[in-house]
Amino acid sequence: MPSDLPVALGRTPTLEQYDIRIARDGTWFHNGDPIRRIELAKLFSTVLKRDDDDDYWLITPVERGRIVVDDAPFVAVEMTVAGSGADQVLSFRTNLDHWVEAGPEHPIRVAVNPETGEPAPYIEIRSRLEALILRPVFYDMVERSETRQTETGESEVGLWSNKVFFTLGRLPGD
Repeated sequence: MPSDLPVALGRTPTLEQYDIRIARDGTWFHNGDPIRRIELAKLFSTVLKRDDDDDYWLITPVERGRIVVDDAPFVAVEMTVAGSGADQVLSFRTNLDHWVEAGPEHPIRVAVNPETGEPAPYIEIRSRLEALILRPVFYDMVERSETRQTETGESEVGLWSNKVFFTLGRLPGD
């Protein structure tokens, strides 16, 4: 658990389940209806936590409740690039206007669907909360990527941000 989560969970009354869901496209729903006020979703996002069981919680000083997240609670909708090589900095904007720079504190990972082989890229926004990187943004990342050899002789495709090389995928051997 994130270090502040057990304390927060211990101090606030439990509400087993809020009827709040975050869809894969980043839309927040309450009682089955989309939350149309972006400011309200932004406010909720500031009290969102994820525990070690991968449950998502909205935690305020007076109450807490579990919510449903279909995939990731945020969506990375834009990327900007500054610099080049290992000094390159990739900055991502989420659907709720959070900006983060990929690097040691905000790593990028790519999960692969075992059935389809389709990649699903993510960037950590804060303390185990990730943003799913939209496909056009991911394609831009791939277009800017480089190929390098690993210690085992495999070829991997990836890109740099804040002196960290993030692998986007591996190429089949010869």
